[in-house]
Amino acid sequence: MFRLDEGLKVYLHREAIDLRLSINGLALLVEKALGLDPFAACVYVFSNRRRNRVKILGWDRNGFWLLLKRLEQDRFIWPLEAAVPALTVEQLHWLLEGIDIGVVQRHPQRLYERVT
Repeated sequence: MFRLDEGLKVYLHREAIDLRLSINGLALLVEKALGLDPFAACVYVFSNRRRNRVKILGWDRNGFWLLLKRLEQDRFIWPLEAAVPALTVEQLHWLLEGIDIGVVQRHPQRLYERVT
């Protein structure tokens, strides 16, 4: 399995799309439907209506790259909360592994000061 950098921003397109869209079509969708910059240092995640395929679009310095994952029997569990939810890279990997990210919660990060 591939791994993305932890600091990368991930945006999830909530509605199902026609996955016959190419890089240009997905970039246009990012710009028009999501109101985001397709050339930003982040990735955009799309799914089809059956939720058995995911496409990930990203820009890397001098060109786009496109990843596709197709499940043979199962379905991705797609979150429905926000219009353009921003995910962490860890949540994206959970989504691709079939984990329902809507119910998974991490412990809050705690910062303690040193006692002298």
